[in-house]
Amino acid sequence: MKNIASVIVDVTTRQLDRPFDYLIPPKWEGTIQPGMRVIVPFGPRKIQGFVINLKNEHEVKLDKLKAIEDVLDVTPVLNKELLQLGYWLTKKTLCFTISAFQVMLPAAIKATYNKYLQCTEEDKVNLPDEWQALFLNRTKVDWKEVEHLPLTTVQKQIERGVLEVVYEVKSKGGKKTERVIGPIVSLEQLKQVYEETKAQKQRDVLATFIEDASPIRKKMLLSSLGITDAPVKSLVKKGVLKEDEVEIYRDPYAERDFVPTKPFPLKEEQQVALDSIKQSVHHNRHDVFLLYGVTGSGKTEVYMQAIDEVLQQGKEAIVLVPEIALTPQMVERFKGRFGSKVAVLHSALSVGEKYDEWRKIQRKEVSVVVGARSAIFAPFENIGMIIIDEEHESSYKQEDNPRYHARDVAIERGIYHQCPVVLGSATPTLESFARAKKGVYHLLTMTKRTSEQGLPTVEIVDMREQLRGGNRSMFSKELHEKIEDRLQKGQQTVLFLNRRGHSTFVMCRDCGYVIECPHCDISLTYHRMNQRVKCHYCSYEEALPKTCPSCESDYIRFFGTGTQKVEEELVKLFPAARIIRMDVDTTSRKGAHEKLLKTFGDGRADILLGTQMIAKGLDFPNVTLVGVLTADTMLHLPDFRAGEKTYQLLTQVSGRAGRHHLPGEVIIQTYTPEHYSISLAKMQKYEQFFVEEMQTRRSRQYPPYYYLTLITVSHPELMKVVNVVEKIVAYLRNKCANDTIILGPVVSPIPRIKDRYRYQCMIKYKREPELINWLQFVQEQYAQEMTKDNLQISIDFNPTMMM
Repeated sequence: MKNIASVIVDVTTRQLDRPFDYLIPPKWEGTIQPGMRVIVPFGPRKIQGFVINLKNEHEVKLDKLKAIEDVLDVTPVLNKELLQLGYWLTKKTLCFTISAFQVMLPAAIKATYNKYLQCTEEDKVNLPDEWQALFLNRTKVDWKEVEHLPLTTVQKQIERGVLEVVYEVKSKGGKKTERVIGPIVSLEQLKQVYEETKAQKQRDVLATFIEDASPIRKKMLLSSLGITDAPVKSLVKKGVLKEDEVEIYRDPYAERDFVPTKPFPLKEEQQVALDSIKQSVHHNRHDVFLLYGVTGSGKTEVYMQAIDEVLQQGKEAIVLVPEIALTPQMVERFKGRFGSKVAVLHSALSVGEKYDEWRKIQRKEVSVVVGARSAIFAPFENIGMIIIDEEHESSYKQEDNPRYHARDVAIERGIYHQCPVVLGSATPTLESFARAKKGVYHLLTMTKRTSEQGLPTVEIVDMREQLRGGNRSMFSKELHEKIEDRLQKGQQTVLFLNRRGHSTFVMCRDCGYVIECPHCDISLTYHRMNQRVKCHYCSYEEALPKTCPSCESDYIRFFGTGTQKVEEELVKLFPAARIIRMDVDTTSRKGAHEKLLKTFGDGRADILLGTQMIAKGLDFPNVTLVGVLTADTMLHLPDFRAGEKTYQLLTQVSGRAGRHHLPGEVIIQTYTPEHYSISLAKMQKYEQFFVEEMQTRRSRQYPPYYYLTLITVSHPELMKVVNVVEKIVAYLRNKCANDTIILGPVVSPIPRIKDRYRYQCMIKYKREPELINWLQFVQEQYAQEMTKDNLQISIDFNPTMMM
């Protein structure tokens, strides 16, 4: 019997990022498995850790080893595959092993919790006598009451399916329960008590159970009979009825009735794509497909019919959608098709709701997961397909440790399960399209919309000409006229602006002073609603000054345009229009996103104005006009992907128009109409854009021709930052091949955030097989300073954000 457990402890320092051996006490021998969480002594404290291995040998004498203090799980929370994935993630992103394990679990499991054993009323009779006594008059027992029992006896009952371990979170919300009433005597006895009872309300309660003896929610029973709980209490005291507390899932969609849907007949291109994917499913082959289809070409229907095939084989599917596109519409489609087989995971759910959805997956109660980035770690054990919709979205890359890309994790899991991975987009990333062109991915193309309507007509308006003609409004003459026309016809308009707030910055017209954040080198954004200026990086905010802090002039003016300012202008120009504004400020409350979209979808608003969150995934039949107010917002950022992101955004937002029987029109307002990202987005010529952009990338040595790694160093002292970056660059120049390019050290595009100075260097390379080892060495060299001296070194492989 293996009696030593190797444990990764919950301490995020480089020196301690390795397994520590602990003795397994005799009472847990044979029951502790890899993937379980345990409590272990570590120095003077007790901390959580993950068991990663069991063994017999150890260099130190057994009596020198500390013993495991407690076992937190009865069954592993990380299966064999997820443990393996954790090691892969650690190596690929240079994160701590504990961080890789924790990113796979819901927040509720990481929090402080109470642990309970739970048994349903039906399963009580199947328990051994001593357990039945323990669960007398209750369905939940505190773990402390059973921890003296051998763990094997608990495990046996769990394997039989009559007991379950549940965690109730102290700080973040655990299980949700409800009171349920049911009879504990036979039907004949109920009738007898009914005859003997004189109190009318008690007779009403008894009559309910004589008609149907099934347990009923207490709330429902009281409201249907119009009574207080006194008659029920009396019948419980008499031993006729019993009151139980049963667990119910927090289902964020419980109030919604999803209309069941059947598969739609497919168009020829859809069928060809589906057949290719099905072939891979039938042969248990790991293929990566790039489903490149124009907006409205019916990619979602292909996904759903492919998933249907997977489910018929008794396997499971994961569907990732970008966070901002995880709209009620997407949930509605999957719930409508697959009903209760679907679990939904995204950031708008409460901690408790996420925990319940995760448990449904772990208990194998569902076979499809629809979710944002972290849903890629769903604890399925028999995956038949992974789909990443809108694969070009940057939200699939996590910006803090572990800096993983969901696409890479999906491909790694696809290899393990020997199943297909489908990447879908109307505007794939250049890297994905280049791989498809080379034959690394299988390219599936859909060039036609499923509706009879073609792509919307797109008009580009040069705002420089508008200024020369005396129009100083944020709306061009053409867009103004078309909004007016749609309001008269009772059709809907979507207006897109990639900036929240009222104005981009506040400046004094006398001395030129711009109000900046005291903690970051960035201007503050004016928010009109509460007359405050805010930093969108560190959340600092202050009241808008009435006079200039520098020269005390009254001439403070607002520059740039945010969604709040556009909303005000719309109200002035179209006083009768019903307007919905969607940005971070209006959707921060739980359920706000869904409520606003439902209002628009029901036709109770004429204009939907918003930021990036409205650019994708929305499908409203009455939207016939899309207006892009400033197409240049992203084009001039210090980011080599600026052109690509602009093209993608314009194409995606244009795709919201004319998706059904009504034709669509798009107006793109810009100050640089000659830029190929904008002119080719007008024609939706992705392949032409691809050729043009690839030439730029090749000449400037950027992906997909080169790999990139970005190293950012930050510290409260500027000289410390400069000194560390210079040493790192010198070390890497000494190690890297001659054709590897190292740029820097250079100050970051935003030089200071949260009072920390930031410098960076970038490595461009074609082949550097040892780079991960060298960068690991850099981390180890500075490990002590990172722990004690507030130094931060961030290493980002293939970064999506250059800021």
